[in-house]
Amino acid sequence: MTFYAIIFYILAALLVVSTGLAVSRRRLVHAVVFLIISFFATALLFYLLGAPFLAALEVIIYAGAIMVMFLFIIMTLKMEKGDSEKRASTSGTWRPAIILGGISLILMVTLLLTGPEHEALLKPAMVAPGEFGKYIFREFWFSIEVVSFLLFVALVGALYLAKENGNRKKLTDSEQEPS
Repeated sequence: MTFYAIIFYILAALLVVSTGLAVSRRRLVHAVVFLIISFFATALLFYLLGAPFLAALEVIIYAGAIMVMFLFIIMTLKMEKGDSEKRASTSGTWRPAIILGGISLILMVTLLLTGPEHEALLKPAMVAPGEFGKYIFREFWFSIEVVSFLLFVALVGALYLAKENGNRKKLTDSEQEPS
């Protein structure tokens, strides 16, 4: 088995495990952390397969912008209650994230230190970012617009739900006050 194949299978296992943990976590912040690890593993796979530009886009767009939006929505909805009571028993809940993040960091450093001249990496497909952008928006403009609209609708829906929960709290607080 070559160096390339070993790193590929480790990244694939890291991707599957972190995505599975992201789906199975009950606490939303933990799910977002595992999803970020999954996005970084996907970016490393793109880099390993000879697409450094797609790897950079994966980190910037998904691990950066989309995850910040998810965290904003989670913080706005305030769905997790009783966190202060559970803090004493959560000392081991971050252990899988630390292990998976450490494996991802080790693989990233290994790939970056071997450099693009290493025989393990595939030959990069060289294209200017402007040409790539023109191609994407010429061929897939409708898909991009649909995805951006769906993200916008999800954000508006989350804000509406948060506002509705805030109104309910105000009503229950005012109902309990003596007149």
